Amino acid sequence: MNWLITKGAAQPSKQALNVDRDEKMGQPAEIRTGNRIPTETESQLAAFIEYADEFLSLMETTHPLYEPNPHARMSIELLRRHLQAKLTQPSLLVEISGVPYATATRRLKELIDAGLIDKRERTRSGRSFSLHPSDRMIDTWVQLMKGSAALINEAFDRAEDGTSAERFFGSTYTKSRSAPPLSVLSKPLKLSGGLKTLLHSDPSFMVINNLRRHIEVVLGCAVHNRTHSLDTLLEETLKNAKRERSAYDVIAVNLPQVGLLAQSEAILPLDEHMDLSAINPSDFHPASWQASHWDGRCYGIPIETTCEVLMYRTDLFQNAGLLAPTTTRELLLAARALHDPRRNLYGIAWNAARGTPLGHTFIMAMADFGQPVVDLTPSGSGFLLEEIPHKQYKPMINTNAGLQAAKFLLELMRYSPPGILSMSWFERIKQYAQGSCAMTYSYTQMTPYFDDDKDSPARHNTGYVAHPAGGVFRPVSPVGGFVLSIPSNINVKRIPEVVEAIETITSARAQRLYVQNGSRGCSRYSANLDPEVREASSVIEAIDEMSRRGALQAWPRPPIPQIKLITELCGNIMHEMLRELITPEVALERAQAEAENIINTWKQ
Repeated sequence: MNWLITKGAAQPSKQALNVDRDEKMGQPAEIRTGNRIPTETESQLAAFIEYADEFLSLMETTHPLYEPNPHARMSIELLRRHLQAKLTQPSLLVEISGVPYATATRRLKELIDAGLIDKRERTRSGRSFSLHPSDRMIDTWVQLMKGSAALINEAFDRAEDGTSAERFFGSTYTKSRSAPPLSVLSKPLKLSGGLKTLLHSDPSFMVINNLRRHIEVVLGCAVHNRTHSLDTLLEETLKNAKRERSAYDVIAVNLPQVGLLAQSEAILPLDEHMDLSAINPSDFHPASWQASHWDGRCYGIPIETTCEVLMYRTDLFQNAGLLAPTTTRELLLAARALHDPRRNLYGIAWNAARGTPLGHTFIMAMADFGQPVVDLTPSGSGFLLEEIPHKQYKPMINTNAGLQAAKFLLELMRYSPPGILSMSWFERIKQYAQGSCAMTYSYTQMTPYFDDDKDSPARHNTGYVAHPAGGVFRPVSPVGGFVLSIPSNINVKRIPEVVEAIETITSARAQRLYVQNGSRGCSRYSANLDPEVREASSVIEAIDEMSRRGALQAWPRPPIPQIKLITELCGNIMHEMLRELITPEVALERAQAEAENIINTWKQ
């Protein structure tokens, strides 16, 4: 018994038997080699299942009176294969049950009738089907795992702090509120050709893409993901809207572009096709949920919520006796104090590349000085976004806030690394992760660049604060991320099942799965409260804290249809200013005039 508790149940021979059974049952190779999902919750459950399997085997071989338990045997095998993303046929469970065929068939039917196993049709005739553990079965085994761990800890007087290196499934897990793994749909989606998605190519969506096999098993259909960079994603979305029939079922939409795509009728209002109350809108970060709406209607469900923050090296700040900056002045003083090119250490990395990257930085800097890029109406601690569809707004670039922002960027140049004028989203986080910059502005989904790099000096040495504010203004953290939307020219017959797919892959369970596999763009509060999710990275808790304080705001990048063009022109003109070809005053005048022309031309 002590061997079972301390050593776990790694059984290569059983895995070999699984493969042999798969081959006998004619399972396709792509199913036989399904990925084991490397999440903490699922690995704990997988370990417990192997332990239970070993314990049953031990009992059955100890004395002839301890007969095989077919209910347990079949449940264990079904759960094991589910966690490995393998399809299971009834005949396989009958084979491993350890009892005669007729008895095994009756016991299997009892598990199905009890709601512990879901049947999923594999053919239109319904004669062939696969078996999957239901939510009830998964919940039952998670509770069994927790209860068993507590009993074993008590019986063998184990330390409650979970520090033992030989601990089996550990008391640290039983103290958590970890959710069960993502379970399969009771009825598979019957989307002809599979689910076709158009996604961004950032780290969070790369995690989702890596989990494609698992998502296919959950949905019961093939999933075809196509990913693009930010600008190319918008171009392809607009190109797709002009097609007679959409090439995609689901499109990832950048939050500031919801207005453009909604106004141009490229995406559908989802409140016509789904019950929004059923997905619990209050579980999403308020800023991202607000940004998913246009003219009072919801056009997407948040799949990734991130925000731009100032990341700083806590060890360098502590050694220099510096506090985390909360104002632009404090930021500049910290950058100056830590800037030491002789040691290959620079004050701060940021987006200064021509076009969209620098335009984004300038608009965010304007927000630091309390001014959105257009004349929105102040409301509480922010500005009204709801009025945008009906408001005759104008640019606010050539303003005092615009001038302060421009001069602030010129000051940042003094403490920036070489090549700053070609630095954008990925370059800035790479410089920081490599340890050559003491600070960086970056979106939180980029933290895996140093969180997952054991050699990065920034790993376990990074703090997060909202954008330091200029003057008396309140620090804000511009919300970013993506929603999943449905293109307007989709075949209407596909909409109900596409809606079900969106509900599933944006659910709290799915969000946990993404974070546990490396994503840092969790959109749901309930998922963020999971202890395993919070342990994945300190940035998760930091985002939640900023959200609760109201620091996450969507107004710094308002979802006006012209936001992309205005951002790009600001980046082009400010680039000339940083190269000292024009003065800040001239840059602001030009940007204001060109932005007004964009808006007026758009209206016409």
